Amino acid sequence: MIKDTIAAIASGLVSSGIGIIRISGPEALPVADACVRFKNGTLKDSADRLARLGAAYDGDEKIDEAIVLVMRAPASYTGEDVVELQCHGGPYVMRRVLDSVIKAGARNAEPGEFTKRAFLNGKMDLSQAEAVMELIDARSEYARKAALSQLSGALSGRVSELREKLITETAYLEAALDDPEHISLDGYSQRLAALLSRVLAELDEMIESADRGKIIREGVRTVILGRPNAGKSTLLNLFLGEERAIVTAVPGTTRDILEESVRFDEMALRLIDTAGIREDGDEIEKIGIEKAYDAAKDADLVLYVTDSSEGLLGEDRQLFNKVKEIAEENGAAVITLINKIDKGTPFSEQEAGDLFDNPVFISAKTGEGKEKLEEKIKELFYDGRINSAEELIIAGARQKEELLAAVAAVKNALSAIETGVPEDFYTVDLMDAYNHLGRITGDTADEALINTIFEKFCMGK
Repeated sequence: MIKDTIAAIASGLVSSGIGIIRISGPEALPVADACVRFKNGTLKDSADRLARLGAAYDGDEKIDEAIVLVMRAPASYTGEDVVELQCHGGPYVMRRVLDSVIKAGARNAEPGEFTKRAFLNGKMDLSQAEAVMELIDARSEYARKAALSQLSGALSGRVSELREKLITETAYLEAALDDPEHISLDGYSQRLAALLSRVLAELDEMIESADRGKIIREGVRTVILGRPNAGKSTLLNLFLGEERAIVTAVPGTTRDILEESVRFDEMALRLIDTAGIREDGDEIEKIGIEKAYDAAKDADLVLYVTDSSEGLLGEDRQLFNKVKEIAEENGAAVITLINKIDKGTPFSEQEAGDLFDNPVFISAKTGEGKEKLEEKIKELFYDGRINSAEELIIAGARQKEELLAAVAAVKNALSAIETGVPEDFYTVDLMDAYNHLGRITGDTADEALINTIFEKFCMGK
């Protein structure tokens, strides 16, 4: 049972028009009454929901005027009595108001403690709580939709359905083993194998969505590669809309890795500009080239940039083959950018298509062809893979780990059936899968796991 009352600045400690101090717990109303004054009445005597204009005080000193919002348990975010003081959003003013609330009997909330209390009070399960931070950290429209879907219970519903199937079969087995005279197991192994095969297919589908979820959550890790002076840094600047990278006519200007995040349409990209790749570079340049190849090994997408104004060089083709080999080994897609079309293009789109993967003609200098590049990226990573806000996308690495563990347990059960192991051994694997799925929703999560998850939250949430 939660007995203490917590408080924190819920709007972030930055200058803004409005700052919110949130108070939650069994003594939220008395604490607020001690540091807020009205022309008449107190919060303890108020209705279940209330919005009143008052003033925040520290003893007899007036700190600021404030709108006071009251939400009584259980109809609040945390499931407890909650009071929010909406004052002016200056950092000093908010700190003074919070200090007054702490003096009145509340304590400073830990990171994520409001959402943790919502979980402990049954207002949401663990996967929904994690979706709160995914929504706050969303970098793109796809990430927002995926987080909102999980917050609405899409993942919880799927997991609960699978757990219900597993526990139903476990209960049937236990009952049959305890009372074999009245409950027969004839043909049961075959029926169970068919059901577990369906469960396995659902789990595999969810794991596949987790792979998409990583890209949605973090953005497409995009590495820009090519020969020196092909226009890689100009391309980075085009995406960013500013002169982030130094651009000169001298080959080899970029010698280290530059990384920036950019959003276009509903997508997010993590753009990584690398050193130009050539065989005769100096010692420092060669270090940059090695870093470029290493970045390609961790990429989701490689943008290979060629200088079309120079025509098709043999070195370009040779370098492209090496880049493609690295990308294919690590499951990355490759788009070839036929750059500098503003200077003229000596070969056709058909010729480019015969030589390179996914060629796009572009001028990083003028921006011509940028829309086609964005369409190609969307086609490779989103179209046909993420179709709507209703589709379930697993966003968290922790959830994927539990799904993989559940898959392993289900496969063990299927293997036991195939090898003719006695039925009483099935329940071990069934319960193992059941418990791993329960760790996703929090039903079987231990205190250490729960604390670890909420420690990653921002203060005031």
